This record gives sequence, structure tokens and C-alpha cells, in this order.
Amino acid sequence: MVARPPVDSSLVSDAPEITPENVDAAVADALSAIAAAGSTIELKAARAAHAAEGSPLARLNAQLRHVPNDQKAAFGKLVGQARGRLTQALAAREEELVAAESAAQLEAERVDITAIAPRGRVGARHPVSLLQEEIADLFVGMGWEIAEGPELEHEWYNFDGLNFDIDHPARQLQDTFFVDPVERHLLLRTQTSPVQMRSMLERDLPIYVLSPGRVYRTDEFDATHLPAFHQFEGLVVDKGITMANLKGTLDHAAKVLFGAEAKTRFRTNYFPFTEPSAELDLWHPTFKGGARWIEWGGCGMVNPNVLRAAGIDPEVYSGFAFGMGIERTLMFRSDVQDMRDMAEGDVRFSEQFGMVV
Repeated sequence: MVARPPVDSSLVSDAPEITPENVDAAVADALSAIAAAGSTIELKAARAAHAAEGSPLARLNAQLRHVPNDQKAAFGKLVGQARGRLTQALAAREEELVAAESAAQLEAERVDITAIAPRGRVGARHPVSLLQEEIADLFVGMGWEIAEGPELEHEWYNFDGLNFDIDHPARQLQDTFFVDPVERHLLLRTQTSPVQMRSMLERDLPIYVLSPGRVYRTDEFDATHLPAFHQFEGLVVDKGITMANLKGTLDHAAKVLFGAEAKTRFRTNYFPFTEPSAELDLWHPTFKGGARWIEWGGCGMVNPNVLRAAGIDPEVYSGFAFGMGIERTLMFRSDVQDMRDMAEGDVRFSEQFGMVV
């Protein structure tokens, strides 16, 4: 150990005096606080208490201005060595704590790549999509084709070509989503019937097509209505087609979708694109609460004006058309009480249907 030069403490004015005892005591307190610090935050507090301005060593260092010039070197060396020991101790302890905290953080964030990963929750096919595919398979099995068309449609395909008068209520802004500017005559299709018109214009006769897809109307979002929903519509154009062909087709579809006891009936109604037209009722044999008749959709023989608009001679060809809502069909089949459940995207709703409806 290096011997310290004798210090004449009588030359120091004002407490605390610069003495070996006072310096050693300040250093001992500081080293004790540094060693006791269990984190970098606690070490920062120890540094402020024992090395910053106002600390015991800092106050002793301030007393050097009262020491005679011939004694300043000895006193300065005494305090300087003490402060040096403190600085080294702080640096060493900081290195230890930083290393320990880094190791603890790494351990907390460690991922065992050899462990079996937890099984992730997979999604589920939406029941509307499943039912749409089942309906498509049903009609493909009868030899029909699936036809698709744009959801952003021209007003002629959606209304004019389907024999809607210019003042028909469905063409008003309060019923149809028109796209600005309205003068372009573009809209979100209100039905999949425009696909039928496109099919008559683009396909060779005879025509047997099913057109499922999403449609849009300015309906309220409630338990029985959605502003965006799905339909499936069928169209047949051939020689000698009658209402009997329509009835037989719909009876077969009802039995496949709802059971062998299901059947359909017609109630007279009016639609611009069919003549004669009918509301389609379904006898639902397994309806919760008891078998009953339920309104399912609309149908009828294709209006001769619609055939003419597509360039088809109504004296040679005739046809039938029908349309039903897929969400509505799902409600009947699976006892869904609130149509909003189909639109909210909760996977728990879809999971209950599995992979088939």
C-alpha cells in the first residue's frame, strides 16, 4: 500500500474537514452503496448520492479552496485518489449489472425452437360460401353451367334490359347504390339477373345457367336484412319450356336442400322480367317449431320483352327464371335467428358448421 503524506488538518477551515478519516468514511459509504445496488436504476441512485454534486466527496473536494497553497497538492491527491476509486467501483458495478440484466432479458425472451409449437387456431369456411357451392353443385349435376358477372354493373343490364320501367321504384336512389357521377349509369347490382342478360347476349342457345353471387341494396342492417348479401338465380331458355319445367326444377332443388318431404308452391305476383310471375313458397318439413310454408323467392316465365332485348325470338324460344337469397336459405336450413351473425366475421359462427352446411 502506498503511504499517504501526512496532512495537517488544522489548516482546513469549515467542516467537513479533509482528513484521511473523513475521506475513508465517505469512500466506505459509497462502496457499500455501490455493492448493494441490485439494478442499474439503484446504481444510478447510488451514483447521485455519493459521486454527484452535493455528495460527501464533492463537499470535501470543495474544501480545497480553503487549503493553503503549499498543502493543496497533498489534500488534492487524497481526495482525487478517493474519487478515482469511486469512479472505478461505479464502472465495474455498472458493467456487472448491465450484463446481468441483459442475460435476464434474453432468458425471458428465449424461445425453445425444439419444443412442439402450440396448435394455431385455424379459420373456417363461411357457411354462406359452403351453401353457395352446394347449390352450384346441385345445378351442375343437372347439366347446368355456372355464370358470373361484375358486381359493378351498368344500369341497362340491371334494369332496362330486364324490362324495368324508367320510373320503377327500384331504380331510385333510395333503393339502389348508384356510383357517382350518376350520369355514367353505373351501380352496384341489386340482383344477379344482369348475369342472365349477359348470358343471353353472349351464349349460344339453349341456355341453362345458374348465377350465384353478391348483390347490394339500401336495406337496413338488422336481423332479417343486409345491405350486401348473396343470391342464386337460375335461367333456362330453350324451345318448349313451360311452367311445369320450372316447377319440377324447383321441387327437385327443394328436396335436395331441405329433405325428401320438401316441396314448392306458386302464388301469383308481378315482376317486370317474368310473365307470368309467382312468389315461391317452400314447404319446410324440418323447420324448428314444426313444418310450415315459408316464402323462399320469386320466379316465372321469362318476359318476351326480355328475350327481345337479348335478340331472342320469343315466338321460337321460351324460358323460366327464379331467384332466392342464400342467407335466407341458410336461415331456414340451419335455424340462424339473426342475419347479422353472417356478416360480422366471427369465426366462432362459422366453426359450428364445420366443413359442410
